[in-house]
Amino acid sequence: MDLSIVISVYNEEESLRELIPWIKNALSGERMEYEIILVDDGSTDSSWSIIEELSKEYPLKAISFRRNYGKSAALYCGFELAKGDIVVTMDADLQDSPEEIPGLVAMINNENLDLVSGWKKKRYDGFFSKNLPSRIYNSAARKVTKIKLHDMNCGLKAYRREVIKNIEVYGEMHRYIPYLSKNAGFSKIGERVVKHQPRKFGKSKFGRSRFINGFLDLLTLWFLSRFGKKPMHFFGLVGSLTFFIGSLTSLYLIINKIVTQSKGLPFRAVTDQPLFYISLVALIIGMQLFLSGFLAELISRNGSERNHYKIKKSI
Repeated sequence: MDLSIVISVYNEEESLRELIPWIKNALSGERMEYEIILVDDGSTDSSWSIIEELSKEYPLKAISFRRNYGKSAALYCGFELAKGDIVVTMDADLQDSPEEIPGLVAMINNENLDLVSGWKKKRYDGFFSKNLPSRIYNSAARKVTKIKLHDMNCGLKAYRREVIKNIEVYGEMHRYIPYLSKNAGFSKIGERVVKHQPRKFGKSKFGRSRFINGFLDLLTLWFLSRFGKKPMHFFGLVGSLTFFIGSLTSLYLIINKIVTQSKGLPFRAVTDQPLFYISLVALIIGMQLFLSGFLAELISRNGSERNHYKIKKSI
């Protein structure tokens, strides 16, 4: 199998009858054996019945969730089913053009890339509702991940099969598959400008909260990739510094009070000074952070994947 096309579907009854023939026409001139994998993410409309109808005419594989689990879960299950040497993901809302698929596949083959991400350079969304937040989000993502992509969240991407078989997409981490891939050792990442189609049916399934959630997910990924197997390096360091600062401050206040009192000069009681209570808080927080790191280290050392490494080749 040359190509697998994985599509997450959620309440897309209007677009499915147009999308699948469009994919077939876009690939009709290509010498590729392909499969289309549709994952119905708990749709409440007639999406599944339309998928069943289309499966009689087109090379479809499809599964249907009992409820809505989210795009990451849909992609994870789609990746599990994928048999193609190259796997392409796209959205079902007709805003991703299937005509871009041959170009993405060719770029992976010709430039020996692990992953190619689409870049919707010209968007047909509202500037303040999507374009501006998307630019801010992508700028932050580039700084944190060190991956120079203009559109990290673009649904239209192509991967070598070994990439999607060596990463785990969960929660809402579908936005950061390039970062997950990089952390798994697949660092040959390219970008291709793709056409963005105006929305034809319905409205976006993602609200404005996705940008806040996306940023929080980015911080989570960054922390796990850097300190996931050595949490004490973060919590222990920060906790030790906080405890040390609190200890020095408390010691300074006590010594200063003793020296001032011994010289017969006016002095304030240590417990009358706000700085003393700030130093106590620093001591407590430092100790809690250190203990948190210690407990996290114990959990990490007893985890089932503590010695799980990706092996590229062997002889």
